[in-house]
Amino acid sequence: MKQVAIGIDIGGTNTAIGVVDREGNVLYELQPQLPTPQKKENPNMTEKRSDELCAGYVTELAAEVRVAIETVKKINPDIQVMGIGIGAPNANYYRGTIEVPANLPFVGVINFANLLQAKLPEINIIKLTNDANAAALGELIYGGGIGMKNFVMITLGTGLGSGIIVDGDLVYGQDGFAGELGHTTLVPDGRLCGCGGIGHLEAYCSATGIRRNVFEILAKTNNSESPLANVPYNDMTAKMVYDAAEQNDPIALEVFKYTGELLGRSLADTVHYLSPEAIFLFGGAAAAGDFIFKPTKESMERYLLPVYRNKVQILPSGLKAGSAAIVGASALVWKELDKI
Repeated sequence: MKQVAIGIDIGGTNTAIGVVDREGNVLYELQPQLPTPQKKENPNMTEKRSDELCAGYVTELAAEVRVAIETVKKINPDIQVMGIGIGAPNANYYRGTIEVPANLPFVGVINFANLLQAKLPEINIIKLTNDANAAALGELIYGGGIGMKNFVMITLGTGLGSGIIVDGDLVYGQDGFAGELGHTTLVPDGRLCGCGGIGHLEAYCSATGIRRNVFEILAKTNNSESPLANVPYNDMTAKMVYDAAEQNDPIALEVFKYTGELLGRSLADTVHYLSPEAIFLFGGAAAAGDFIFKPTKESMERYLLPVYRNKVQILPSGLKAGSAAIVGASALVWKELDKI
């Protein structure tokens, strides 16, 4: 009997679904991905419309899970589905709920695990956590965190998420929402964050933050020669900044230096709290390689207490970018089975 888990990643635009074995191999992945309900579908954020959208979405999700299971069983009839792991925004591991998600059309607290289990009663284990926690678990079981018991996972996407592993387990806190490094205050009276807070790390060091850094530095230097000066704000991406840095564009190089300086400063605080063995960077912005890793490491070391210096690695994620979300979510199932 070959044991597998279903991994689901609920993104702001699409939902990824896959079947993953214990070795982290993706045996099936839904293509194209399932569209995630959009906030514009519930413009007045009413509970009635929220319930309608959620019910329809759960029905579609369950149907796609069944297709995934049937597809892999045609290839290997001895497949045994051990459970479903879900990475989702504002997911509460303890309660199986999605709570007040900022970028989804759902209102209040959604008992998501129960709703899905009602559609898939044969599945005994359905666990949720947020996407950064899922990535951290994936790193622990399948990636660069193998053999480590204490590390931090930083996801540099549209936002900045974090998952914290201490003594081999995820840190959830008393309410299930521990580990929001992206929403620690970095710059008092600084930029408005997407969450509504002021001066948060996410507003400076996420992919969105990098875009804002570009325009801040362009304005400060009055540089009109950089290729980045000709890109409209809404079109700017971290990949464009990386491409410009590859061509030694001074604005792009300054953007990564500034971003790394701020990220490193925050990571130094993280080391002081947790004393991890390593900090992993994952996501689009992390693909910039040494342009982001070098200034981040230098900044972190500069702000660390001497007792911590040169002890904590800053490493790229060992997960495959394309399937990381699915693999990380599926790891929730294996972690749960290990407790039994």
